Amino acid sequence: MRLVAAATMLSLGFAASAQTPSQRLDAATAQAIVEGCAAHARGRQQSHAIAVTDTGGHLIAALRMDGNTQGMMKFAIAKARASAAWGFATAGMSEAVKATPGFAAAPYVVTVAGGVPVFSADGRVRIGAVGASGEAPADDAACAVAGIEAAKMRAAAAAR
Repeated sequence: MRLVAAATMLSLGFAASAQTPSQRLDAATAQAIVEGCAAHARGRQQSHAIAVTDTGGHLIAALRMDGNTQGMMKFAIAKARASAAWGFATAGMSEAVKATPGFAAAPYVVTVAGGVPVFSADGRVRIGAVGASGEAPADDAACAVAGIEAAKMRAAAAAR
């Protein structure tokens, strides 16, 4: 009886947390984010490495624009994974490190701006994250937000 009750609770919890197709970050939307960020960067004569992940930190789309090194791409992925893991922009992680003892040593903490969570178009569901690297941290964050908005998704208000 306990096993049945546990299985029922598990399946109900899973069904309640299941996302609808419009609340998932699919490959087409991830690519639109990359393209929007790249267009933003070109308009400012900048070059970024751009990474888009799902909420689990799994890479969906990426672009290393001309002039960026392998290290910049790895940093962009780290920023995206940090935002995916913690659910807030990496720009806020430096303050979180100061306010929360031990947070600096936690996994997926990046204290440099450029990692931004992606929310569904209605802003209700966090569906992934973007990381941008290669320029000044504020420019990296602006690029990530521009990409999110170009794809008609929402960025965290604190990332703007």
